[in-house]
Amino acid sequence: MDRFRFALNPYRQDPVPAAALPPPSGDALAFHRSLPGYQPTPLLALPALAAELGLAALWLKDEGPRFGLGAFKALGASWAIHRWMSERGGGAPATFATATDGNHGRAVAWTARALGQKAVVFVPKNTAPARIAAIRGEGAEVVVVDGTYDDAVRRAAAESAARGWQVISDTAYPGYTEIPRFIMAGYETLFAEVAEQMDAVGSGGPTAVLVQAGVGGLACAGVSFYSRRSGVPRPRIAAVEPMDADCLLESIASPGGEIREGRGGQHSIMAGLNCGTPSLAAWPTLRAGIDLFLAVDDGFAEEAMRRLAAGSSGDPRVVAGESGAAGLAGLLALCREPGLGAARQALGLGPTSRVLIVNTEGATDPAGYRQIVGGEPERGGAKATC
Repeated sequence: MDRFRFALNPYRQDPVPAAALPPPSGDALAFHRSLPGYQPTPLLALPALAAELGLAALWLKDEGPRFGLGAFKALGASWAIHRWMSERGGGAPATFATATDGNHGRAVAWTARALGQKAVVFVPKNTAPARIAAIRGEGAEVVVVDGTYDDAVRRAAAESAARGWQVISDTAYPGYTEIPRFIMAGYETLFAEVAEQMDAVGSGGPTAVLVQAGVGGLACAGVSFYSRRSGVPRPRIAAVEPMDADCLLESIASPGGEIREGRGGQHSIMAGLNCGTPSLAAWPTLRAGIDLFLAVDDGFAEEAMRRLAAGSSGDPRVVAGESGAAGLAGLLALCREPGLGAARQALGLGPTSRVLIVNTEGATDPAGYRQIVGGEPERGGAKATC
């Protein structure tokens, strides 16, 4: 059975046309800095692993500590709800609804609770019990849908239309695109922090970035941020997704690079990436700005989780969940598999490469983490920065 698939992007444009980019993020970073509990998440240098993989440098942006929620998703949910409430005006109570495999739903529930509002979160039936409990712990109602993530998206949209709830979904579909764009703009704070952290130590910035992709929101934020950043070359960017949820890869390989459903069954352990269709708002940016689309099987993610947990010859230990380890999973495949030579070349990987990966979540499913890594996740996480 194949362990990976990839596609080079024949539609990539340099520079990415402004028309293909979402609206600028505005003052999202300043907004996030104003929130209680805000701190930039760590940027960790992994020099031993970089040397092993034949790279000049490897950095990991660790989103596990973000707002105490275990994942990066609050950056998007908080900014989108702030924008919606600011533009809506008035103080009438609201109910926010969304679909999720776990992390985004908790972020919506956390934001709603902070604002004194209600949240209803729809989850697919295979969602980890710990992730459901975390959402309920933020005061939200959880509805388990007998189906996939895409089924949960449709149920959330239908229920919200019938009951007058406001959908805060991180995927866009016909008739619903504005809020997903706000969410992606919120994600740019992550990359803005990376730029500040790298500038502070004179690192020169990454030459390649590997970003995990479900519907494509975080990858779109990366393309958007680096396309707009002046004065430095734009890094080459890879979108990494599971073999069993390969909607971006199927879309770029379709005639004309049009949106297509993935051909997998969406049962990957990388649960946050189990998405069947790209976001309508993200796809134009990804189509114009991603260099490489790569799908890897779960074995690479399991190895990446174990490598990060153990550290390597003095590298800091990192607690990474299944989806959080996807960027490193893709990098391990790229640096090791003979069949990925063209993909390595597309990213320019080699002894002068400076690579950025993102750990998008910590151990948000502790039982799954224990099964894969073989031990309890460490409390607190690594603190060192490059």
